[in-house]
Amino acid sequence: MPALQRITARNARFQQWESLLGNRNKRARAGEFLVQGVRPISLAVEYGWPVRALIHDGERTLSRWAQNLLRTVDAERIAMAPELLADLGEKDGSVPELVAVVGTPPDDLGRIGADDDFLGVMFDRPTSPGNVGSIIRSADAFGAHGLIVSGHAADVYDPKSVRASTGSLFALPTVRVPSPGHVGAWVEERRAAGQPIALVATDEKGDCDVFDFDFTQPVLLLIGNETSGLSNAWRELCDHTVSIPMTGSASSLNAANAATAVLYEAHRQRITAKR
Repeated sequence: MPALQRITARNARFQQWESLLGNRNKRARAGEFLVQGVRPISLAVEYGWPVRALIHDGERTLSRWAQNLLRTVDAERIAMAPELLADLGEKDGSVPELVAVVGTPPDDLGRIGADDDFLGVMFDRPTSPGNVGSIIRSADAFGAHGLIVSGHAADVYDPKSVRASTGSLFALPTVRVPSPGHVGAWVEERRAAGQPIALVATDEKGDCDVFDFDFTQPVLLLIGNETSGLSNAWRELCDHTVSIPMTGSASSLNAANAATAVLYEAHRQRITAKR
């Protein structure tokens, strides 16, 4: 187990970690990001993510949970001055008990499972990290096998995305790809292997209502950019479109809410089919 280190001043190590909060380029170069909160840190450990450092308040008596992590997780142990740890915690100036520095996995579509009942989500060029995290949470809750984030997009490992996922980021394979072509080739490989994945997009003028589409088949759900919707490249790849019936004055749902509604319906159909 690595020896305990202490940081009481804004030295180079602290500044490196602080930069991970707001600079995606530094997160990418370092291959790591910060995780806050009992549930997210616990799930990162449970699902085998590489925890590189555990940073704790050097001036408080730690909970049994924190003590157990520091004793059992093979990571650097850092006792930090509370005023510095508050800066890494970002939450109203309060001092978190523990912050974890976690390594990012490779952006490999092979991380996403190949089950016969495949259900995946593709988010096209999202601009809001909060929406990315919310969709990860919903996809995890309703039995999806993975999320793909396509194009120039909000960062999956942005602190807002990590917090919004409430730990589901560590349970649900989430992969970033530069363009639709990478996903199209992956889908064709899966189809050639005998898994007939249907690419299904949400659209207010869909081919049918979401309730009338068969979501018990292998499906990759396509969710468009919050402002402009799906790109033309994704529309050309799409096999089907579904609409979400609505009443009231709202003309549409935001991306995270639309994804959640469709994922719930897919989950409902799959549970019903097994009864």
